[in-house]
Amino acid sequence: MSFKSIALASLLVLPVSALADWQLAGDASSVNFVSVKKANIAEMHHFKGLNGSISDDGKAELTIDLATVETNIPIRNERMQKMLFNTTKFAKATISTSVDTAKLKALKAGQSMAVDADVTVNVHGETKTEKAALQVTGLEGGKLLVTTSAPIIVNAGNYKLLEGIEKLREVAGLDSISPIVPITAKLVFTQN
Repeated sequence: MSFKSIALASLLVLPVSALADWQLAGDASSVNFVSVKKANIAEMHHFKGLNGSISDDGKAELTIDLATVETNIPIRNERMQKMLFNTTKFAKATISTSVDTAKLKALKAGQSMAVDADVTVNVHGETKTEKAALQVTGLEGGKLLVTTSAPIIVNAGNYKLLEGIEKLREVAGLDSISPIVPITAKLVFTQN
């Protein structure tokens, strides 16, 4: 549940700039994270508000609107927004990295390449570097598909979210909520 912030880390995939060579197709993209409560009950969640781009000079950035967290339980969505993410103060999470755009442009439809990326994640006022194993695939029409090859494992404590997790645990009457959150992403970029 409270692992939403960790999901943000998965966004680290690639995309970001106003006049970019590729823009994120938000409706075709997803960032998912898994929360574990009571030691062994896992639940999948996602964010509905994603924006991003990859600039021609290789700056990639993904922005996640934390108020769009979707857990399929409205009261839990509200609690995560207020107690965990504090969206009135920290409305967005950003993930950024640098990419080799020459290699991206050379990908033909159906061709893939593996990318090990260090991504800079900013959540809740904290900035850290996370490692991401990504698969980039060329699609028809100059589009790109960026997916996580393996889940990105994020520790909520690195982003000062443990207090929020504890508040969620208390209000839900749970024995535990894990601060370790696996995140996956599927991002589609359309060439300008």
